[in-house]
Amino acid sequence: MNPQLLARLDGPGPKKILACDGGGILGLMSVEILAQVEAGLRARLGKPDLVLADYFDFVCGTSTGAIIAACISAGMSTDRIRRFYVDSGQQMFDKASLLKRLQYSYNDEPLAAKLRAELDQALGHAASPAEPHATLGDDRLRTLLMMVMRNATTDSPWPVSNNPRAKYNQPERPDCNLRLPLWQLVRASTAAPTFFPPEVVTFAPGSDKEYQFIFVDGGVTTYNNPAFLAFQMVTAAPYKIGWPTGSDRLLIVSVGTGSVAKARPDLKADDLWLGDNAKNLPGALMNAASAGWDMACRTLGECRYGPPIDREFGDLVAKPGMPATATVPKQFAYVRYDPDVSRAGLDALGLGDIAAEKVQVMDSVKAIPEIQRVGKAYAAAAVQLDAHLKGFL
Repeated sequence: MNPQLLARLDGPGPKKILACDGGGILGLMSVEILAQVEAGLRARLGKPDLVLADYFDFVCGTSTGAIIAACISAGMSTDRIRRFYVDSGQQMFDKASLLKRLQYSYNDEPLAAKLRAELDQALGHAASPAEPHATLGDDRLRTLLMMVMRNATTDSPWPVSNNPRAKYNQPERPDCNLRLPLWQLVRASTAAPTFFPPEVVTFAPGSDKEYQFIFVDGGVTTYNNPAFLAFQMVTAAPYKIGWPTGSDRLLIVSVGTGSVAKARPDLKADDLWLGDNAKNLPGALMNAASAGWDMACRTLGECRYGPPIDREFGDLVAKPGMPATATVPKQFAYVRYDPDVSRAGLDALGLGDIAAEKVQVMDSVKAIPEIQRVGKAYAAAAVQLDAHLKGFL
């Protein structure tokens, strides 16, 4: 077992969780927000070389959030993760051949190759075809790590983690998840239908129990925002982690990739035909699920920061001297960073020169500079560590 991971699981003191949403290249927004968090922690704690794996005990993500989470758990700085996105964005979204575009828009191999190279290098594996790749159970992963994907074969969401006590991570199992290649699991979590081909993962290879499952992007489950799923994993008995709860003992920082309502003020009832629903319903369901988990976290958690959910629910931020935000005991402290990328939201950040539609699309690689600007401007305005992480510094 990974002794460093066991120390994070069982050590004393408050526990800290980072959850990263899906959103394609818009994950660069999350990276810029996390860069501000990392810089603030370095200054606040007097540790100029601190990386987020030094602070967070558990990092999880869906789709592009799985890339960020795996990189953080591997000990990468946000500067290095930023370079990965900026230098590889065009390569990640490499157009598929015309024939293949009937199935998906982009080739998977460039992204897979970059993931293999970056994660193997970060975890100290030689860059040689003869050398084994880093696995989910790699001893050099520095935090508890979870990636969300959808098992299309079994029609179920799969939160796969390196938790050494999890049922399917036991070494005596021929299909122990910890032996799976780390890059492949990240790639599976990012296999957005119509954008990338699915990922086929082989379990118990070489044994008489060998089998395969087909995976697609975790964003097409209800867990594009995995924050509440992370809370379940560290508290529900089947996972055997059992972290104590309370707003002074457990912190969840949840980071989005920009949100905007797809309002259609001129919509007519006859517009909602089969093709329109096929185009718009998946995104609507994903956005509703993400907002729903955010609301659950703000209800069960002590929300310290987050944008308003809607005009009735508001932001549910706990304020001194004000009535309790819910009748249930607070299970954790909670922070939600997620830029408003509507026209009004960008204007409020002083980014009136950025076209809103450029920073709302998951494959908008030509707008990488604009996406970075949104993340940096939002982080400068929103991130206040002394207030948001009070009691966890």
